[in-house]
Amino acid sequence: MLSYCTNVHPAEDLAGVCAQLARYAAPARVELGVDTLGVGLWLAADLAEQLATDHAALRRLRSELDAHGLAAVTLNAFPYRGFHDPVVKHRVYEPRWTEPDRLRYTLHCAEVLAELLPEGGRGSISTLPLGWREPWSAHDEAAARRHLDEAAAQLRTLAGRTGRRIRLAIEPEPGCLLDNVADALGWLPGCDTDHIGLCLDTCHLAVSFADPTATVRAIADSGIDIVKVQASAALHVDDPVAARAELARYAEPRYLHQVRERAADGIRSADDLPQAFDQLPGTGPWRVHFHVPVHWAADSALRPTTDVLRDVVAALLDPRPDIEVETYTWNVLPEQPDDLADGIAAELAFTQRLLDTLEAP
Repeated sequence: MLSYCTNVHPAEDLAGVCAQLARYAAPARVELGVDTLGVGLWLAADLAEQLATDHAALRRLRSELDAHGLAAVTLNAFPYRGFHDPVVKHRVYEPRWTEPDRLRYTLHCAEVLAELLPEGGRGSISTLPLGWREPWSAHDEAAARRHLDEAAAQLRTLAGRTGRRIRLAIEPEPGCLLDNVADALGWLPGCDTDHIGLCLDTCHLAVSFADPTATVRAIADSGIDIVKVQASAALHVDDPVAARAELARYAEPRYLHQVRERAADGIRSADDLPQAFDQLPGTGPWRVHFHVPVHWAADSALRPTTDVLRDVVAALLDPRPDIEVETYTWNVLPEQPDDLADGIAAELAFTQRLLDTLEAP
């Protein structure tokens, strides 16, 4: 089922999450004309713990989902809390998988999702690619391995207890320990790959300048499962020097916007858009980690990397993984929609048309 990720909304308590489902998800479902709309819930750490331990609270959330024709098929457990603080930047990668708090949060999310899934259902939880690339030591490596092994063991136990299989999906991201898919494919074979696979974020993939079709084939050849796809688009610009003024509008203070420049001798990198203006020569095309709406029709030098999303979806093998539209940046876009629910519905409609076209005989 196609879903949209609720990390676009700021609420971190149960009342706020229920309110935003009514305010945004329910109208989007009506506008799309579907009986059931998938949502990829983002639950901040404190709320995930409450729902995992308070049956009444969890019943309230399930009741709200049912009342609005919504189905929770996946969770986004990448941001821990404070994802809509005025400044997030590197804090989104904390706690790392070296920390017990990351394991505890992920397992709380798994308990919640197991209760929200239908009988015999399967679900996915996306998570960060270990942490930011530095600092990282042999001790950190061992701790991350240990915690992910424990996560897999607990997911196996949860499946036996509830009949609902939930898998963890590690999401490569530029600048992190697992910067790209190749890094993840090199690291994951040491894990329990029955319960841990990949989250393929098509914005992140585009930023890396990797070939999307070849990447999907490499993943299939590796034996690692694509557990989840986050349907998203990065910013692409062919001439970043000429388009500097337009690009500067996207240099906002909340989120980190990693930049990659394709050059004749390889890929150059900067950790954020303001640094890219100073550190990168701008002689080749740039891709910027700024999630722009996948249906955006650009009328300037900037364009979305929707072609990467299209190529990934076309290359996916059956059974198709969970697909979640993840544009969490609506509230920091230079130009914002009059109604966020309309924007969410438009993205979902665009993505569903794309899926339908690729499935047509």
